Amino acid sequence: MIETISQPWPWYLAGALIGLIVPALLLLGNKHFGISSNLRHICAACFPSNIPFFKYDWKKESWNLFFVGGILLGGFLSAQYLGSNEPIQIHPDLAQELAAYGITDFSGLVPVQLFSFDALFSAKGLIMMIGGGFLVGFGTRYAGGCTSGHAIMGLSNLQWPSLVATICFMVGGFIMANFILPYILSL
Repeated sequence: MIETISQPWPWYLAGALIGLIVPALLLLGNKHFGISSNLRHICAACFPSNIPFFKYDWKKESWNLFFVGGILLGGFLSAQYLGSNEPIQIHPDLAQELAAYGITDFSGLVPVQLFSFDALFSAKGLIMMIGGGFLVGFGTRYAGGCTSGHAIMGLSNLQWPSLVATICFMVGGFIMANFILPYILSL
């Protein structure tokens, strides 16, 4: 059993499981799937104030906080008990391209040359971690939801704004990966 859950699952199995979550949430509890709204719930619970954005019944959405807690617990348990000490295997062409940018350590889940406290204080690290984090947060708020909320929940409900947001996420990802990221990595 451990061997089965410690290996990557095929996309068609994982995709089907994610796809079944949406109708189950809708049919069983009239709940909407999404992750980014949890920050709002946490702020409303921990910092009660007179800010209109945080004045709502966050307890009605507390199930979603347990969902995110399960994600965090699952990630922790996976890293502690199902992890491997072997380096992440990447395609040789990608390794060669990344080596041209000085990224050669693939011993962790993310390259140490990009995501570490030492890298944080470089131009590359500031742009990627601080700037990227700000842009993700701003974009999530501006779009009215995150990629999972729009691409999984919104599209399944045939919402036009979710289709537009998902297309913009994809176009932005292609532009970032092919044009902007190589420039940032060369800094």
